[in-house]
Amino acid sequence: MGRKGQMKDYTISSKYLDEDMQLKVYTPENFSPLYKYHFCIMQDGNDYYQMGRAATLSDQLHSDHDIENTIFIGIHYNDRYDRQDKYHPDGKKQGDYINFLIREVVPFLDEELPGFSMGRGRTLAGDSLAGTLALMTAARFPNIFGNVIMQSPYVDAHVMEYIQSIKDFSSLTVYHTIGNEETDVKTTDGDRKDFLTPNLELHDYLEKQSLSYVFYELEGDHTWGSWQKDFKRALLTIFGKED
Repeated sequence: MGRKGQMKDYTISSKYLDEDMQLKVYTPENFSPLYKYHFCIMQDGNDYYQMGRAATLSDQLHSDHDIENTIFIGIHYNDRYDRQDKYHPDGKKQGDYINFLIREVVPFLDEELPGFSMGRGRTLAGDSLAGTLALMTAARFPNIFGNVIMQSPYVDAHVMEYIQSIKDFSSLTVYHTIGNEETDVKTTDGDRKDFLTPNLELHDYLEKQSLSYVFYELEGDHTWGSWQKDFKRALLTIFGKED
């Protein structure tokens, strides 16, 4: 089956990361610069397109008029070690990567595509470490990224401390899931970690804050099998049309 929307690649020569970064941009079928669009910016971009089926979901949800006009933007990593450096809370490039998102990606998208140019028009999405990055970035810069989709984010003491230091969550909308079998997850550095317990702690904390917060504990483990099944609901939660 052919795609209804259109995929286009853009390259940003990032001065923060000192490398060429590719953006895979998927616009819906009846795309027109006369309309305004929400931006769904996905770290682990190729995974979201291939395993998360983001383009297929975009076709389906736009055809059925279930979501607001939304453009999907995928940003990928070079390899798993590069991913660790860019997304991990202690990664040596995480600060540079956040600067790249805020100071290079956002201005580029605002210039190239018809967006809302405000926080609530931009969503950061990610799974595992990419979800952690999405939350940490939006919590600090809610006027730039107003929404977060985080599927099974990595949560440790550093992440909790960081989130507890944020004074005001009121302009954020967060969609958060964790699988009930995520108690023994193999991480990039070869360790095995319990993702479930710290995610439930994060949930308990966020639930008490003043933000728009949706949480689901899924049946499943730390894999794309779980995330793909859940991604449609995530998109409907964040981009769904108001009745």
